[in-house]
Amino acid sequence: MSAPQPVSSAVSIADLTALAESKLDRVAWDYYRSGAWDETTLARNEAAWRELEIHYRGMVDVSRRNGATTLFGRTVPAPLLTAPTAMQKMAHPDGECATARACSAAALPMCLSSLSTTALEEVRAATTAPMWMQVYISQDRGFTKSLVERATAAGVEAFAVTADTPVWGIRERDMRNGFRVPDGLRIVNLERPGGPTGHTGVGIGGALSWTIDATLTWKDVELLASWTPRPILVKGLCRPDDVRAAFDSGAKGVWISNHGGRQLDGAPATADVLAACCAAARGRGPVVVDGGVRRGIDILRAIALGADAVAVGRPILWGLAAGGEAGVARVLEILRGEFDLAMALAGVRSTDEIRALGADLVHRR
Repeated sequence: MSAPQPVSSAVSIADLTALAESKLDRVAWDYYRSGAWDETTLARNEAAWRELEIHYRGMVDVSRRNGATTLFGRTVPAPLLTAPTAMQKMAHPDGECATARACSAAALPMCLSSLSTTALEEVRAATTAPMWMQVYISQDRGFTKSLVERATAAGVEAFAVTADTPVWGIRERDMRNGFRVPDGLRIVNLERPGGPTGHTGVGIGGALSWTIDATLTWKDVELLASWTPRPILVKGLCRPDDVRAAFDSGAKGVWISNHGGRQLDGAPATADVLAACCAAARGRGPVVVDGGVRRGIDILRAIALGADAVAVGRPILWGLAAGGEAGVARVLEILRGEFDLAMALAGVRSTDEIRALGADLVHRR
């Protein structure tokens, strides 16, 4: 039998995906990779990026390139961060702390899921890079307020409030597998005295129904903004009118996302709506996008469409499962390297130049 392939030898995200599948048990693999219903949005997320042609420029001196960008006053070396993904200890025993350490080494932001299997304070201590946190506004507003205040005190620099989950989407792979939070793992940041702890029941809906609320309105974004001095992003938007409403409600940024295709199947791919949403956000705050990004070329495409940064979720999980901290570090290294090369080959030298060229650089087929 051949020796397992080290993560350092992976040359693409696809290589790390294959390594992760070989190491994860079927229930965990299906949980991480699944989309809602027929998974059409899940598939479309990746395909839509590939349909964007890059009309590269020739004879440009690209010997010096700078991929840095600024998010909420912090300069980061690339327009890249990790998206919030739940229960990372299912992928590797070091879980969220391994991801945090890899982000720290790369000086790239990490957005922690509120469904983390590690206490937020422990994750914050594991990275010197910016740390954000995703939150749901739950039926228990008092609990959500206390969680946000706790995270603010721990040094979380921004909050991404999820807007696309008034109810949990139907993920049929999890239903067939009878998915539940594995024994020995705890969704520690959502535990509360005398209430559901977040690790009982079958399926996410059965385990965590109390953490979301179908009555949410834009007034709740205003309420959340009043609980913390940190900037709020509204995550899970696909419409320009919702982008405008987010800023009108006190958000300082928006996050174009369809929850990785895990909520409403039939929702548009993020690449298909990004340009219009960025136009609505122009001058009001940063735009983050996720969904189907698997190459550094996709980062260039997203910046040309108007985004300020790209977030990756499943690739981080594949790196984590393949090799813990080293696997996550390799994911970030691959994507940053591909982005830098894509800049050179496209004839651009900075993220500002990509944005300035915009639709002149990237065209849909």
